[in-house]
Amino acid sequence: MMMGISGASFPLLVLLLNLILIVETSVAVNPCCYFPCQHKGVCVRFGMDRYECDCTRTGYYGINCTIPEFWMQIREFIRPTPGFYHYILTHFKWFWDIISNTFLRGTLMKLVLTVRASLIPSPPTYNSAYGYLSWEAYANVSYYTRILPPVPLDCPTPMGVKGKKQLPDPWIIAERFLLRKQFIPDPQGSNLMFAFFAQHFTHQFFKTYGRMGRGFTKGLGHGVDLSHIYGDTLDRQYALRLFKDGKLKYQVVNGEIYPPTIQQSPIHMIYPNDIPNEKRFAMGQEVFGLLPGLMMYATLWLREHNRVCDVLKEEHPTWNDEQLFQTTRLILIGETIKIVIEDYVQHLSGYYFKLKFDPELLFGVQFQYRNRIAVEFNQLYHWHSLMPDTFDIQDQKFSYKSFVYNSSVLLDYGVETLVESFTKQHAGQIGGVKNIHSYNLKVAVGVIEESRQLRLQPFNEYRKRFGLKPYKSFQELTGEKEIAAELEELYGDFEAMEFYPAVMIEKAQPNGIFGESIVEMGAPFSLKGLLGNPICSPEYWKPSTFGGKTGFDIVNTASLQKLVCLNVKKCPPNVAFHVPDFNKENGHHRTKPSTEL
Repeated sequence: MMMGISGASFPLLVLLLNLILIVETSVAVNPCCYFPCQHKGVCVRFGMDRYECDCTRTGYYGINCTIPEFWMQIREFIRPTPGFYHYILTHFKWFWDIISNTFLRGTLMKLVLTVRASLIPSPPTYNSAYGYLSWEAYANVSYYTRILPPVPLDCPTPMGVKGKKQLPDPWIIAERFLLRKQFIPDPQGSNLMFAFFAQHFTHQFFKTYGRMGRGFTKGLGHGVDLSHIYGDTLDRQYALRLFKDGKLKYQVVNGEIYPPTIQQSPIHMIYPNDIPNEKRFAMGQEVFGLLPGLMMYATLWLREHNRVCDVLKEEHPTWNDEQLFQTTRLILIGETIKIVIEDYVQHLSGYYFKLKFDPELLFGVQFQYRNRIAVEFNQLYHWHSLMPDTFDIQDQKFSYKSFVYNSSVLLDYGVETLVESFTKQHAGQIGGVKNIHSYNLKVAVGVIEESRQLRLQPFNEYRKRFGLKPYKSFQELTGEKEIAAELEELYGDFEAMEFYPAVMIEKAQPNGIFGESIVEMGAPFSLKGLLGNPICSPEYWKPSTFGGKTGFDIVNTASLQKLVCLNVKKCPPNVAFHVPDFNKENGHHRTKPSTEL
């Protein structure tokens, strides 16, 4: 007899347990939990245990969309692997120098754009509320869109059918696999000018609206609209505008233009209570008071806006304030896209092939000039590993505690000094290493928690969605054994590996800032978002949109160096997204020949 159970009741207990077992085993598992449909096929459930894969226009057929059609067989046979063309594009500099000075540059750039952009669905498909096509998922821009639908709610495990019943604690994942033990510099030579630009640029479209839920965004533009400069509402924009000659409000400190204070522009900004109002800058993005590096870029774009207004005012003396403001905004959007493609993405890619911003390359090609920000793009763009241990400005080292929310850093040192200091200081490597500073680790934990709330599909499903070969093991992901074994202990099955931890842990490409997946998944989102901007459409891309040839030339000749040097008194040396004299081929600084015997 079992302790606490009478002999009479024991058979009843056994019968009850058997009934529970029968019920559990007879309940059909949602077949879509197995992610059976391959090559972008759509899983549709019928009844309790039947499904069909819709293979329409995938190039495949069969029960699970696995049999290639004739032309797809040929295409798959001749298509190089991402690793192959990454190797080609990051080697043979002499060859790419020749290509970049011929008509082939435009031809190859067109190919890059069309291939990458075709991976992003347009119009959008899913969101956090709808794992199937619906008008709400299309029309409600309060949601981030999604590339893959959520894991169904009735699956046996959080990641479908594989892995453990409970995912590992997010803090354990962050502390064991992401937390920095020692700062590891980016082997591509990225600097803090790059790190702060990435943060500043992306905050115009990554604006998760936590009060509504993790799948919502405050951004209604879903792209490069410069809401981080002009505000995301008309009220905020009006509070930032001078309403004279198209300009934005500003203050003058030590003879230099800086953003106004919240006393001059009464808008909501996020600052600690102990920061006096006269030290609180009013900027388009409410979080930009966080770091002097973000304030620096806000100052540069403020000065650039007012500079361009002066140029347009001289050419169009009859234009009123509104037309000057609106046209200048379009010019700055064009400048931003030009800088992002030809300076920022160029550096990030590590390619010797020179990328080109030329919207006309896509004229006549099926292309939609509308963009929606996907939650997966937001997740993979959490690059807090870029941040160093200290922030070095001239001879002063600032800790996180003394650097954050410190507008005095910008006012005391000035834009030129910050640019020069940030250009010299290395940013951290993002992927394949434990490199997130403890100050920022809570952000990584939040991303993992968000992915679970939104039920993102396993990492391998995203690999397949973007045309990448799925990994077979944790060791193939990490490229080593020790971390792989720890991951296997926690997750149980690689098919249960989560999206965000995987893209951070994935082994980096040779001399690369991160692994293959961020490159191959992030690039399509980025290029579609940039070239999908309305100013790149045939209706907009013409001189008259930008006030004539002069404004059009400002867009077409924009660069990071010009943005800085046209808006400071003395141009700092070596304005770039990499540390000075960095030799990409060898992954170290060039050194001058010694003159000593």
